[in-house]
Amino acid sequence: MKRVMIIGPSGAGKSTFAVALARQTGLPLVHLDQEYWQPGWVETPEAEWLAKVEKLAARETWIMEGGYSSSFPFRMPRADTIFLITRPRWLYICRVILRTLKHYGRVRPDLGTGCPERFNWEFLQWVWNYDKRSLPGLYEGIRKFGSHAHLIEITSDTQSRTFLEDLAQ
Repeated sequence: MKRVMIIGPSGAGKSTFAVALARQTGLPLVHLDQEYWQPGWVETPEAEWLAKVEKLAARETWIMEGGYSSSFPFRMPRADTIFLITRPRWLYICRVILRTLKHYGRVRPDLGTGCPERFNWEFLQWVWNYDKRSLPGLYEGIRKFGSHAHLIEITSDTQSRTFLEDLAQ
């Protein structure tokens, strides 16, 4: 495991898993939200974003946590391992709401500078519809750009813990 992608919906536990995996493996961790969002929740222009991801993906080792399917053509061909982390939809929503309440008005460690946590109804709707709207695209991206990589699907916190415990041995 030298180049690892961690993808899945918001609230699934990607960041938590990524931090633990980076701690165990010593691989450098890239939270893509930190790279994408500019202060004030301003999106990075697409061409600039893709150039940035291409440069990050060219590194020898990494863990990249985050979706951003437009960047799959740059990341997936270089990834040797892809973790797809999913949970039941109700759990995504609960976790996103709890995370918002916990960090409201402050910048989370996995977000870009100047992007304080806020309540965003459109984002909650996006999370709620993720399984129907975005999940098929993840599988298509894996098929198209990442079929060579080792795909590990994690669907519960127990599976996450077990994987990390097994890796430590």
